[in-house]
Amino acid sequence: MGGSQIPPLPSREGLGEGDKKGNSYSIKLFHEVLRYCSAALLQFMKGLFGDRRTAAPSYRRTVFMQFEILKSDKNSSARLGKCHTAHGVFHTPAFMAVGTQGTVKALTPEDLREMGAEIILSNTYHLYLRPGHERIRRLGGLHRFMHWDYPLLTDSGGFQVFSLNSLVKISEEGVQFQSHLDGSRHEITPEKTVEIQEALGADIIMCLDDCTPYPASHEEAERSLEFTLNWSQRCKGSHHRGDQALFGIVQGGMYPDLRNRSVEALREMGFDGYAIGGLSVGESKEKMVEVVSQTVPLLPPDQPRYLMGVGTPFDIVQAVQQGVDMFDCVLPTRNARNGMLFTRAGRLVIKNARYADDEGPIDPGCFCYTCRNYSRAYLRHLYLAEEILAMRLNTIHNLRFYLTFMGEIRQAMAEDRLKEWVKTCYDQGASEEDNDPGQLDPWRASSPKKPAGKRNPAPVRTAPMK
Repeated sequence: MGGSQIPPLPSREGLGEGDKKGNSYSIKLFHEVLRYCSAALLQFMKGLFGDRRTAAPSYRRTVFMQFEILKSDKNSSARLGKCHTAHGVFHTPAFMAVGTQGTVKALTPEDLREMGAEIILSNTYHLYLRPGHERIRRLGGLHRFMHWDYPLLTDSGGFQVFSLNSLVKISEEGVQFQSHLDGSRHEITPEKTVEIQEALGADIIMCLDDCTPYPASHEEAERSLEFTLNWSQRCKGSHHRGDQALFGIVQGGMYPDLRNRSVEALREMGFDGYAIGGLSVGESKEKMVEVVSQTVPLLPPDQPRYLMGVGTPFDIVQAVQQGVDMFDCVLPTRNARNGMLFTRAGRLVIKNARYADDEGPIDPGCFCYTCRNYSRAYLRHLYLAEEILAMRLNTIHNLRFYLTFMGEIRQAMAEDRLKEWVKTCYDQGASEEDNDPGQLDPWRASSPKKPAGKRNPAPVRTAPMK
């Protein structure tokens, strides 16, 4: 511990005559030992977490986040892994349920654990506006606040700033916007984004990035990328919490040269993991797959790779085979609240009249709480009656479907049969879909379209300095 300021223990020679008599020396010695131990503990904590006042950004490496690759698939680039964080382990490939405002809508943390969730995601933008990051810090951090003592990721809030606001001004300094709640004006800078996420205390936090709209010209995408790279460097420089991993976000629109440049710059900066952003914003499935397949091989092989906002089971399977480790999407939870349920045979729209007298479960092969206890007929009744229970039961099923799906991918990889598993899933879905006109193909259904490509009016971007 170079430069430590731990005081020496006192000797009798260092005491006055009055202190050497009676119990004075013992009392003095006790106080000095206590001061010594306190100083030693402070130095240890500074070494572990960094001195929030003076620590250099480069001194923040700890053992709190470690990514293990347990196995590589012999027929693809898929990886079976395990990620260790300060709040436990999650296995990869992993799907993160979206708990935007500190909750996965309609579910409790106990529900999530029962269905197999190991890591969830919350949103910095929403928690910053309400209830506020400083309040959450005072109340013990986001894990304690939401009663989730397991791995947690927070995004930077950049996408929500752009998608939920009609008046956004983007400059090299950061983003100015109006709250969608009360119209109040705010400015988010890279430093502010890190400050908020450090206050929330998630295990994995994200750099602020500029969400490139779709479609965008090469010039527009390049200008957007300049902001992202500038902000990424500043996020790294302002991040000091050693118990948090910081991920950089690859941008560059649909242009391979810009994506390559983004990866090179981020790798030079050095992050704990890398996310692929700017997809599922209106581009075709073919274009999304193309960008992912071109980008993933450029990322460091020994660090986690996160595909943001994607997607359907078909999207996930394809990306896993390309080497992606982490996913998040609102599709299972949002669609559940809208009455669209996932099954092995396809998507089931519960409001359809054909289910009015159906006594069967949503999916005969599912063992979630909903399928064990409730019929399609009852779930249809709840949905049409707009009962709150409909949202809860539907969400339990859809999220359990996704988490079970990810578990089966990991099991197939562990047993060297991923290729056969994928084929069986496709064949089963296709054959059963043909026999059930009330269902739709779950593998090729579109992910929910993000509004990033439909901003009206478009955010005002001030050209970054070269």
